[in-house]
Amino acid sequence: MNSETTEIKPHEYELLNEIAQDALVTQSGLSDRLGIAVGSVNWYIKRLIHRGWVKVSRLDRTRLKYDLTTEGLRVFTQRAMLFARDSLKIYSGLRQKAKAVVNQLQKRGIREVYLIEDDSDELVDILRLTCIEAGIHLTDKPNGVTIRADGQDYVLNTKD
Repeated sequence: MNSETTEIKPHEYELLNEIAQDALVTQSGLSDRLGIAVGSVNWYIKRLIHRGWVKVSRLDRTRLKYDLTTEGLRVFTQRAMLFARDSLKIYSGLRQKAKAVVNQLQKRGIREVYLIEDDSDELVDILRLTCIEAGIHLTDKPNGVTIRADGQDYVLNTKD
């Protein structure tokens, strides 16, 4: 991967992604898929063409075909790789925090726990997986030991 990162706006990336999946997509179709106005789609496509990331060819009087150029594919791939790398870093950090909570449970001899679920479903899913791997039983009802997600951390509560 090139060490120099190319700046790309979210809608530009989304357009590159859609065009990569369907070169015959219409601007109206892009508008619907991305939830932005057709005029905005037109403006972004012109910008992508100007940047050399997309080329357009006319199929007939009313139909256009959009293709990613080599540079467009490089930028698209670069952005996808950066996203994957960043996501993996976040996941690894959350996984370490979940393992630390499970280690606390094991040190205290706690073998079952209730997970309080809220808007942090992904965070709770990581904890759930970590508990199952460690042999911690997950209960359906609060049993005195609960764990909840708080931001990007876990909070362990025990009723003694």
